[in-house]
Amino acid sequence: MKAKSIKGKSVEEIQTALQQSMADGYKPTLAIVFISIKQDRKAICEILHQNEIDIIGATSCTEFIDGHQDQGSIVILLLDLNKAYYRILFQEVGQMTVSDAAQQMAQAALKHFSNPAFILCSTGLSSTGKMMDGETLSRSIENEVGTQANIFGGMAGDDMTFTGTYAFTYNQSTDYGMAVLILNEDKIGLHGMAISGWKPIGVTRTITKSEDNMIYLIDDQPALDMYMRYLGSVLPSADNKLEFFENLGNQYPFQIEREDREPLMCNPIGFDKEKKALICEINIQQGSKFRFSTPPDFDIVETVINKATELKNTIQTDADAVLIFSCAGRLAALGPMAQQENEGLAEVWNSPMAGFYSYGEFGRSMNGKHEFHSTTNSWVALKEK
Repeated sequence: MKAKSIKGKSVEEIQTALQQSMADGYKPTLAIVFISIKQDRKAICEILHQNEIDIIGATSCTEFIDGHQDQGSIVILLLDLNKAYYRILFQEVGQMTVSDAAQQMAQAALKHFSNPAFILCSTGLSSTGKMMDGETLSRSIENEVGTQANIFGGMAGDDMTFTGTYAFTYNQSTDYGMAVLILNEDKIGLHGMAISGWKPIGVTRTITKSEDNMIYLIDDQPALDMYMRYLGSVLPSADNKLEFFENLGNQYPFQIEREDREPLMCNPIGFDKEKKALICEINIQQGSKFRFSTPPDFDIVETVINKATELKNTIQTDADAVLIFSCAGRLAALGPMAQQENEGLAEVWNSPMAGFYSYGEFGRSMNGKHEFHSTTNSWVALKEK
């Protein structure tokens, strides 16, 4: 399998880049597309379709390939993969539960391959403000296919506008559902890892009152007050969700404890000053225990790259392509170091890479278990057997 990554800031630039990539006789069969909501998804899909290239994609919060990162653009990973080795599935949640939709999709995957692997592009936030339940989505797929199956991917973004995210194929698009690349793992090997690199600090605390994604009390104290005391900071002058997220919440995530599993990283993305509550990016169960995180530093990037190097040295194989799904919070918290992290992963595997900053990540943790993540870099290397 040969891979090439292309980029562009317009439909015309992608058209040119695609033609240049195929000038040497290269004939890709599959395109994995990460695209800003500012761009014309339908036009991009039409160009690829006219060249007989299958499509799966997601909207994003800044896009990157090896050697390039930009917001408001388009990046595409092209693969000349045997069409017998993959299927593209599309599943809207609609009036179903997330669990039922995920199970239905996973059952369809098993009808195609006995050993399916999943590259999952789910929506993050619908145009009506409904968050995708990533934990339920991940667990429901795993319940159908087993813990041995590889599940990697990311939740679509919307350039941090919080106006609505989309997952799509050539002729289907949804703001509440998923587009999934199913790979026959008997033919395509997948090796990857999801890791945050943030270190915990302080004592374990308890969320004593919460509802959905609102935290009201921590250790029976107003959650907002306690969080600001921990940061030693002051609130923004207005109830500005983006300002709060960029300057505070994304840099100091909660590490929520899970029995026999990696902690769940969770970013506070806003606050309700009147209720003295924190608004989180995911639903938080009352009674959950967590620890605060240390400030971000370069050790986070080194940890991610070192663990990737260890894995490659252990499995003794190379890669045809790499996909990276990195939390939008990492970009805001790490700044230029976030791009260094992605470039470092591409260098470890020495292969074409594409990725985007997302609203949630799916992937196998260092302990080997699949999880839904936040504030995490989830990457996967693909290799035809």
